[in-house]
Amino acid sequence: GNYEVELSPDEQTLLVRYSYKNKPWELYVGANKPNSDLKQITFSTTPEFKKYNWKTPEVITFKAEDGTNVYARLYQPKVENKNKAAVIFVHGAGYLQNAHNYWSTYHREFMFHNLLTDLGYTVLDIDYRASDGYGRDFRTGIYRHMGGKDLSDQLDGKKYLVEKAGIDANRVGIYGGSYGGFITLMALLTEPGEFKAGAALRSVTDWAHYNHGYTSNILNFPETDPEAYKKSSPIYFANNLQDKLLMLHGMVDDNVQFQDIVRLTQRFIELGKKDWDLAVFPVEAHGFTETYSWVDEYRRILDLFNENLLQK
Repeated sequence: GNYEVELSPDEQTLLVRYSYKNKPWELYVGANKPNSDLKQITFSTTPEFKKYNWKTPEVITFKAEDGTNVYARLYQPKVENKNKAAVIFVHGAGYLQNAHNYWSTYHREFMFHNLLTDLGYTVLDIDYRASDGYGRDFRTGIYRHMGGKDLSDQLDGKKYLVEKAGIDANRVGIYGGSYGGFITLMALLTEPGEFKAGAALRSVTDWAHYNHGYTSNILNFPETDPEAYKKSSPIYFANNLQDKLLMLHGMVDDNVQFQDIVRLTQRFIELGKKDWDLAVFPVEAHGFTETYSWVDEYRRILDLFNENLLQK
């Protein structure tokens, strides 16, 4: 797990903030001495939360196609429940780190992954190229091509699932939000046939329309490096859609503008594409706040995977 320690002004007492992969953060106190007994002083979870046997995902390593070590969380179902279908989750931000041994900021997704494993799915949550915490080369591996190595790492994760976890290569889905939604779009539009279904939440569809401060560090400027933007933006590959795509977006998104998903939707209409759906959340910004919105969103994602990844 992870321990964050504060020392009292008189240096006699430790205040410890602790969490584990399946245990949310809590506060503990103890004497500042070796082998001190820590007493828990906060109890943040409900009795209902404690009743469920939250799974402990395994942190694994697999080799990318270029030989780089890639890290991930692996959620395995019980052997008797395993359905040979898998879901790959793509974290947001691009530079975030999620394959660690303490409580994740993606706590809703953690709970959703527990639900998926209860239903027999295997889930892989990858710290793909450009994720934080693995050094300069890993962090800068997507320079001038977002949707390059960060996407190929998802494909190598799928290969790991097929070769090491007994997953059917034709029954793998992918989903994620924000940058994870972008990678989901790139997966379906630049590698058609690799993923049977994908759910893209609050996704960037054209990097030329996104935050300059974030994007210019990776792709330079649209007016001076248009090729980098073109090969990195899903909207330019809309014609390749052949797998089932679910897009979900808040109408008042204050990070990835709602017009982003509207432009891609219009492109699908112009191209006569049929295998897509758009779910709009009128009162939600980039980070949802209403419980009913989260419930509706993940119900739709679960239905997508159940309808497309399970054998009829």
